[in-house]
Amino acid sequence: MPASSRITRRGVLAGAAAGAITTSIIALGGWRIGQRPILSPDPVGAAGANTGRAPLAIPPLDEGTVASDGVREFTLAAQAGTSAFLPGKQTQTWGYNGPFGGPTLRAAEGERVRVTVRNDLDEVTTTHWHGMKLPALADGGPHQPIEPGASWVAEWTVEQPASTLWYHPHNHGTTEAHVYRGLAGLFLIDDAEPPQDSPLPRDYGVDDVPLILSDRSFAADGSFAEQHRSAAGMLGDTILVNGTVAPQFTATRATTRLRVLNGSTARSYRLQLAGTDPANSKLELVGTDSGLLPEPVIIDGITLTPGERAEVIVTLAPGETAMLRSATHSLGLLGTTERASGTRDSFDILELTRESGDGGDPAEAGGDRPQLAEWVAAGGFLAAPFPSDAEPDKRRTVTLQDSKINHRRMNMSRIDEVVSVGDRERWFITNEHFLPHNLHIHNARFRVHSIGGREPAAELRGWKDTVYAPPSRTVIVDVEFGSSTDPHLPYMFHCHLLQHEDQGMMAQFVVVKPGEAAGPLDTPAIRDGGSHDSH
Repeated sequence: MPASSRITRRGVLAGAAAGAITTSIIALGGWRIGQRPILSPDPVGAAGANTGRAPLAIPPLDEGTVASDGVREFTLAAQAGTSAFLPGKQTQTWGYNGPFGGPTLRAAEGERVRVTVRNDLDEVTTTHWHGMKLPALADGGPHQPIEPGASWVAEWTVEQPASTLWYHPHNHGTTEAHVYRGLAGLFLIDDAEPPQDSPLPRDYGVDDVPLILSDRSFAADGSFAEQHRSAAGMLGDTILVNGTVAPQFTATRATTRLRVLNGSTARSYRLQLAGTDPANSKLELVGTDSGLLPEPVIIDGITLTPGERAEVIVTLAPGETAMLRSATHSLGLLGTTERASGTRDSFDILELTRESGDGGDPAEAGGDRPQLAEWVAAGGFLAAPFPSDAEPDKRRTVTLQDSKINHRRMNMSRIDEVVSVGDRERWFITNEHFLPHNLHIHNARFRVHSIGGREPAAELRGWKDTVYAPPSRTVIVDVEFGSSTDPHLPYMFHCHLLQHEDQGMMAQFVVVKPGEAAGPLDTPAIRDGGSHDSH
């Protein structure tokens, strides 16, 4: 593989011999090579003979089918397979509708959706819709287990605007392993009535490109080395983007929208753009976890911890090449803990190259779309302006310790918090541990008010569902929840460094009607005698 795709212990990028580069096969399974959406799930491709880089795999787009009752239906199958990441090696992997990864699902605000998930694996799994506001019964957390050979149907009405969400397993105690083996995919939400004159790139796989970042370590036989763990979790020495090692993407238009997901189980990334033209080495942030920004923000880079997303615009001149990289960064940890958490590593992620010339067809070059800066200057908004709501009356304190939240490990039969539907709440999140932790809240989105008493960086001012909590500092977020209620079925909030979640850094809340009593919990996982406590 190319030198830039492998990470040594010192964070210096070391690689394989050039002869191996040209014969390496990238793992695709359910993810296709190509800059245009191709829905067939089964091709593979080789690294480029001249550059040593492989064409970026694009997850197939699945917009479902509309049933006779008007519901948009999707079908997923969690299955085992084999993928080829390394030259001459086959890796046992898991995926949705293919050996690795999963299709990109797409629906719109206000639509009713129904997803059938079949478990073709030989162990229990679940499928959670990360970032989605929806009934607890459809959340796909540890209380909705899918036994081997069984199917689970989740149905809900999409109640949030345009955003880049994702789906992945969430079974208590084995989430990290299931995600590491490859079970993950994006779920894109469109506005109910997207503005026709919006300047945002929106041609999937052409100028609207998904990037699912993950890292893996491999054993000598090519299998995933799941035993390679740090205190943060499984840190890999090989970077995958949509399942591609050392990827390259050829842009056909001046601006490209990158929808970036940190799909790693433990590693954080500091994304920066290194281009031949310094003027084009900035990122234009247009969206965060749970939605678009009202207007773009120019940033030097953005840090994503596990589970976080960002939508950025990259502009390239004809013939220009740029590299999306992850730079060394700090998570506010002690020096040895920073190194053990991978923040001292730096590496290339994706090479972007703009085709030379104007492409002939103005529409193909994006010439029919207004420029983003001009559109905003003329009064356009990418999303509704942020609300100027008063400070929430309700307060909630969340402290993070070693494998605990509020000094208690996860217990599936315990209700930890009760939320009244319609309430906005201010959460005070404090990491009392020396390790890196973040917090993801199900069925919710929030805005960051402050971190350690200071206004958040520009990259953190949009709608979020996951936020990093530096040690010994309090992160204050203002939370709004979904509209569904159920006193007997809980949602989760937890650290999204998945080893920590599996070890017990997770808690449960229910959403009830005003004045309604909570509990007792009544879920299949509890009735069937599933594991209640973390070990």
